[in-house]
Parts: sequence; structure tokens; C-alpha cells
Amino acid sequence: MDSTDFYDNPLVSRYASPEMSSLWGPRRKFTTWRRIWVALAEAQAEIGLMAEDGVTPRITAAQIEEMRAGVNQLDLAAADRYEREVRHDVMAHNHAYGDVAPSARGIIHLGATSCDITDNADLILLREGLGLIRDRLVGLIDALGRFALNWRDQPTMGFTHFQPAQLTTVGKRACLWTQDLILDLSEIEHRLEKLAFRGIKGATGTQASFLALFNGDHAKVKRLEELVAQKMGFTTCYSVTGQTYSRKVDSQILDALSGIGQSLHKLGADVRLLAHRQEIDEPTEKGQIGSSAMPYKRNPMRSERMCGLARFLTSLTISAAHTAASQWLERTLDDSVNRRLTLPQAFLAADAALRLGLNVVNGLEVFPAIIHSNMASVLPYMATENLLMAAVAAGEDRQQAHEAIRRHSRAVSAEVRAGGQQNNLLDRLRSDPHFAKVDFGAALLPENFIGRAPHQVDEFLKAEIEPVRKRYPHLLGQGADIAR
Repeated sequence: MDSTDFYDNPLVSRYASPEMSSLWGPRRKFTTWRRIWVALAEAQAEIGLMAEDGVTPRITAAQIEEMRAGVNQLDLAAADRYEREVRHDVMAHNHAYGDVAPSARGIIHLGATSCDITDNADLILLREGLGLIRDRLVGLIDALGRFALNWRDQPTMGFTHFQPAQLTTVGKRACLWTQDLILDLSEIEHRLEKLAFRGIKGATGTQASFLALFNGDHAKVKRLEELVAQKMGFTTCYSVTGQTYSRKVDSQILDALSGIGQSLHKLGADVRLLAHRQEIDEPTEKGQIGSSAMPYKRNPMRSERMCGLARFLTSLTISAAHTAASQWLERTLDDSVNRRLTLPQAFLAADAALRLGLNVVNGLEVFPAIIHSNMASVLPYMATENLLMAAVAAGEDRQQAHEAIRRHSRAVSAEVRAGGQQNNLLDRLRSDPHFAKVDFGAALLPENFIGRAPHQVDEFLKAEIEPVRKRYPHLLGQGADIAR
């Protein structure tokens, strides 16, 4: 059998970036385990862990050097053979590491439990994954800000219940999309700020094994944990743990990723609706085929794909929530298989959806002529309040003018729905004596119906988007090369 005989995860082969895919790959995972084993041995040696005679160092510089040299000498086939024998993944990799660092075989994993290695490695990967997601969010927020500024004063029909309501602007609508993503960025930044190292705490989190290694010296045990955390790039450890760090952390992170999925689904769905109205469309390639049966079609395929990925992403939170709720006492192992599935795939899906979002936004096409045509079909109804006020200002009776508008509007609506003609409400009102003195041209300018929308765009850019740009100037102007 070759690779085509096996299921191929499309998150890796089709959607997510190489950076995110490699972050959750086996090489990165198992070399991180080894880096933690090195950090643990280094810290134990630096604190002065001695052999039973109290004089001889338990861990030598030569052993540590051999461990360092073997970090990237992965033999996954050997680890797999060991695991089939011992039925324990951490011990299998412990043995495989000992094969490339034989002088250190006896001190690798000294005093530790599996989660001293695996959980801390997971936290390192979570931190780096959150950093990649944050960077993609910033790029998308910046791109939407540029789009909003460019179309800040382009009037367009606003909708409630997907029924015509009042005019807004294309730029103002983009600010609504961006606001959701800025809220998501705040959550991701918060998760990064609060994420800590599990620490070196032993089998049930009491550090009993390390206290025994250091002959009851509590200060040395505390210093050991601080050193290992620092070596792995963390300034804080969770104060207490069981065998694992609290699975509430995973649940909170997946909630934050789910929030991104919710925002991107809203963005993608809106683009799809506007593409149906032919007002805005996503980018398309010169040779892109929209349908195998209908050659004329130009479908919003990228936005649809983004929505599909976002839907999958938001569905993963329930698994993380149940896992956090189902942990027994200091630890149970039913979290393991679930986390192997949900954590990587949540990050891969979020990464893929954000890349699509950036690609779509960077290439959005706006069609003002069609927007104006679509507005023209309903603008007469929205203009009636302005026309009513103008008629009253010209000396007409308000109630009589109101009744004239009601009567003409009902008649026009009935005719349009019957398919008899287009909306001719304005022509009817122009010929009605109650509106003889009204300047219809001034009353029907679309820019008179958009309120403060352009100013709101300017204010939003200044108050919300510019602070993001100032925090992350190196991430602005991103492009996105997407997979299939």
C-alpha cells in the first residue's frame, strides 16, 4: 500500500498553512518532548542534584551534551516499535531517546511523570499556535480596515430580516465584520497573556518525587520548576495542578477559536448574500470554473469554504467542554484521544478559515452601478418621509400628504408584485398636487439617507483599527496564498 490507500486529512492537504500543519506534526511534538527532557536535566544539574553519596553529581555535563545533540535525531519507526512493546507513548520515546543519548539513558525523565513532558509540550504548541492565529487575525483586520476606508461613503441598501431597511455604506458594513474580529483578537491576546506552564509537578501534582530527589529541600524543588519554565520560555506556572493542567484551559482556548469561526462565518455568509445581489463578489481566477454543468456561473466558492471550515471549528468546542467537565479527581485518561483530535484540528481549521478570509477581503470586488440599481428599486419608499417633510414645509397639510403617500405606495406595491411594472411611486407622487412644490431631486440623493455612516467608519478606524496596527506594525499588508 502507498499513501493514497489511506485517509488524507484535508485540513493538512488542502486548507491549512504549512506553518500550522508542521506545528502540530510529529516531528515538532516529539522534539519538544526532548527539549523539555533536556531542560529538566539541565535544571537538576544546575541546582546540584547529587548521587546517593552526596558528593558525585547525579547528572554530568557530558550526559546533557549528548541529550542536546540527540534532540533532532528522531527515529519514529524505533519509537513505534517500542510503543508496540511497552504500550506507553512517553516511555517508548524515552527509550528511543536513550538510543541516541546512551550515556544519559538513566537520567532522562528523572523524577518526572508523563504529563511533566506531554502537558508542558502541549502548552508550548498552544502558545505558538495562538501566536500564528493572532498574526492572521491582525492581517485580516488591517485588510478590512483598508477596504472600509476605500468604500466609506458608498451608499448601499441596509437590511434587517434580509428585507430592505435603511441605507448604510459598504464601508460601514465592513466595520461590522471587523468589529467582531477585533473582539476575537482581544480574546486571543487574553489567552496568550494568561497561558502558563504546567510546571514540574509529578504524578498527582504534589511534586513528591522531586522532593524525594532533593532530600526534602522545598526551595530546590520550587527553583527546579522555575528554571525549567524559564528554559522553555514561560515566566509563570499554574499554581496547582493534578497530573494534568486543568482541561479548562483547552476549553477556553477552543472557545476563543470558535469565536473566530463565528465571525468568519458571518463575513462569509454576508459576502455570499451580496454576491447573489451582484453587489460585491469575492476574487476569482481567470480560468476558474464555477460549475461543471453551468459554464456561466461564478460562485462564491471561497466564502462557502470559509463558512464550512468555520462551522467545523465551532463544533469542536463541545468536545473540549465535555473533556474539561469529565476529568476525575487528579486525572483520567479519557481526555487523551479527544485532545489529540480536537486541539490540532481546531488550530488547523482556524488557520485555514483566516487565510481564506484574508484572500477574499484582499480581492473583494464592489459594483457601484448594480448597488445603485438595487437601491433605486426601493429608494422611493424610503424617500417618502423626506418628501412628506418637504411637502409640509411647502404648506401642505401633513395628514393629507401622508394619506396620498399611503394610497400610492399600496397601489404601486400591488402592481409590482403582480409583475405589471417597475416601481413608479415617484412618478405618481410628482403628479400628485400635494407634492407639486417639492424638489424631488434634492430629496432623492442617496447620500442624504446614509446618516453618519462615513463618519462612523472614520471614527472606527481611529478608535479600533489604528490601535491594532500600532501594536503589530510588522503584520500589516499581508497577502494570502490559499490552497485548493
